[in-house]
Amino acid sequence: MTGLDRADAGNRPELQPVIVTESAAKRIATLMSREGNPDLFLRVAVLGGGCSGFQYTFNFDDARTEDDLVIARDGAVVVIDSTSLDLLRGSQIDFVEDMVGSAFAVKNPNASSSCGCGNSFSV
Repeated sequence: MTGLDRADAGNRPELQPVIVTESAAKRIATLMSREGNPDLFLRVAVLGGGCSGFQYTFNFDDARTEDDLVIARDGAVVVIDSTSLDLLRGSQIDFVEDMVGSAFAVKNPNASSSCGCGNSFSV
C-alpha cells in the first residue's frame, strides 16, 4: 500500500489487512493515554514459541521501521512488522471482557489450531 492508500485504509477498517475492532481501539487508546507519551503505539507481533508453535505479543513501542503496517483507529495506533503481518493477514484484533477477565484476542483465519488460552497458534 502506498502512504495515501494506508491513510484511506486507516479511516476504513474493512480495507486493512488486519482489522482492529472498536473495542480494541478504545482499550488501546485508554492504555496509551495512561502512559503519558504521545509517541507510543501498540506493537502486535508473532514470535516463535508458545504451546502451539507461534505466540502473539502485545507491547508498547515508540520506534517504527519502514516496513511496519500502521493502523490508526479511534485514537489508537497499532503497528505490525512485515514478518508478523504474513501470519496475521486477515485477522481481527479484539478486546474481550467476560466473567473470567479481559484481554486482547486475535481471531486469525490462518491458524490451523490454537491453544486453550488463545495466545498461541500453529499454521
